Amino acid sequence: MITDVEEYFLNGCGRCERFATSDCSARQWSAGLAKLRQICLGVNLTETVKWGHPCYMHADRNVVIIGALRNDFRLSFFNAALMKDPNGVLEKQGPNTQHPDMIRFTANNQVAKMKEVIESYLLEAMGYAESGIKPPKHTSDIQIPDELLEAFESDPELADSFYKLTPGRQKSYVINLNSAKKAETRISRINKFRDKILAGKGALER
Repeated sequence: MITDVEEYFLNGCGRCERFATSDCSARQWSAGLAKLRQICLGVNLTETVKWGHPCYMHADRNVVIIGALRNDFRLSFFNAALMKDPNGVLEKQGPNTQHPDMIRFTANNQVAKMKEVIESYLLEAMGYAESGIKPPKHTSDIQIPDELLEAFESDPELADSFYKLTPGRQKSYVINLNSAKKAETRISRINKFRDKILAGKGALER
């Protein structure tokens, strides 16, 4: 997994065997990703790399993160429950996602066409970060840990695969992760579980 943000735009995230090959999703969508980067930097977001992906911050809070899949690339918002979405462009990562949290692109030239809308959404999210506003905690039968939600935001392939699992399989991971007392342990377990989740298996399946 890459730790240098420039590496992402050259070779991808480093999470799979397609890293630095012509088949890498980041290379496939390189023009659109570069334009997204330009827009984020243009509104004075601070660029860093987290979870192997370009992450943009303001007022010491994560605002958005960029990700790419084979069929699309995405700009995902942290604390998406706060977003008003006046243009109706936000989509959910998966059917069980609580709130629409991403702008999804299926063509490189879509980013330039949506520049003004993207900028307005970024400025809205930056305003929440600057004022310290956070969405209320959502209560449900399955309490997904923050570390897993952050992993979803940085890794759209993982999010897609998790939300395609049966409720029982989803719950097996949540129970396992919530049993860990330290955030570092939960993050380590998520990294180990990734391949199983992508394979459609539960936490206890081989």
